[in-house]
Amino acid sequence: MTASTTVFSRARGAAWLLLPVIFLAGCSPKPAAEDPVRAVKFVTVGASEFDAQPEFSAEVRARVESRLGFRVAGKITKRQVDLGQHVQAGQVLAQLDPQDYKLAADAARAQQAAALTNRDLAAADLKRYAELRQQNFISGAELERRETTWKAAQAQLEQAQAQLASQGNQANYTTLVADVAGVITAIEAEPGQVVQAGTPVVRIAQDGARDVVFAVPEDRATLIKAGSPVTVRGWSGGNELQGQVREVAASADAVTRTYSVKVAIDAATAPPLGATVYARPQALAHGAATVMKLPTSALRQEGKGSAVWVLDKSTMTVRSQPVQVATADGNEAVIAAGITPGMMVVAAGVHVLQPGQKVTIYQSKEAAAAAANAGAKESVQPVAAVAATGKEMAAGATGGVAK
Repeated sequence: MTASTTVFSRARGAAWLLLPVIFLAGCSPKPAAEDPVRAVKFVTVGASEFDAQPEFSAEVRARVESRLGFRVAGKITKRQVDLGQHVQAGQVLAQLDPQDYKLAADAARAQQAAALTNRDLAAADLKRYAELRQQNFISGAELERRETTWKAAQAQLEQAQAQLASQGNQANYTTLVADVAGVITAIEAEPGQVVQAGTPVVRIAQDGARDVVFAVPEDRATLIKAGSPVTVRGWSGGNELQGQVREVAASADAVTRTYSVKVAIDAATAPPLGATVYARPQALAHGAATVMKLPTSALRQEGKGSAVWVLDKSTMTVRSQPVQVATADGNEAVIAAGITPGMMVVAAGVHVLQPGQKVTIYQSKEAAAAAANAGAKESVQPVAAVAATGKEMAAGATGGVAK
């Protein structure tokens, strides 16, 4: 065997020995990737004022709102007002077909004429028989009969007159007239519709006093008393108005099981009818207290309770901290226990964090750009100063040489 053959055999044997090592190295698991460093928003826990005063959604309504209808039955021929129109007292709102009532009035007028003729005839007979009785041509009983006939005719005439007046009123009732000034808030019948007496045709909100109406649950209705102050603000902003509770419903609504509260406000400054406003009853306000509050986005569910992520400044990692929520104040949660003032709590993105995860404090692009610009200015200023100093030194040196 030659030397070259021996060397080749040894090399091949070494390759076979290294093959299992290479195979095992290729099958070994890769090292786990480290969790990314996340930029998160923080809030610093501090004491703040908690002035819990519930606010209810309410509606502006007229103090008096009436449903007007015809006092007689018939077919509507005309409606002369529209929804939202302002009307004056005495203005015609709608009209029924008056033909049948005119005919009835004509019949009553004819009956009155007949009764008047009978009464006049009875009066003439009575006068004639009275003269005969004075001459003793008839007995007193006969005169009494004529007097009774006259009285009956007079009564029939009065009955016919009353019937004619009633039929005249019925004909007048075919015209629906506004008895007060106000705004039409609803149309409940249209031309061509046959309505019964008293059926609502239009709804009118009378001019004058205005109320703010809202509903409160049963546990708070007993706390609101008539005359207690209420602050009213518009849904779209504007000045706040002051009002007083005028009425609290004696029974709960059959559907919502809430109690209606009416607040009287000044009509001169009241929002438009039907406007949405917010009412804050002073009777339900609690005294201001110092509490710790966090945005609701900072809370997360942990087991059967709530928890937040707290920043460890020394290691820039987060840890889970159980907290106890007392109540809510708008979009913030009032924390009863679990945190202390000065802690930095993650305010957003709590669902993507893990215990011990490294984080950085999030900065918006504007804030980061402003910080970068400020740093650039600070770094440029010394260079400019050095350049200026160098020029002065060069000028001084030049000047020295020139001298």
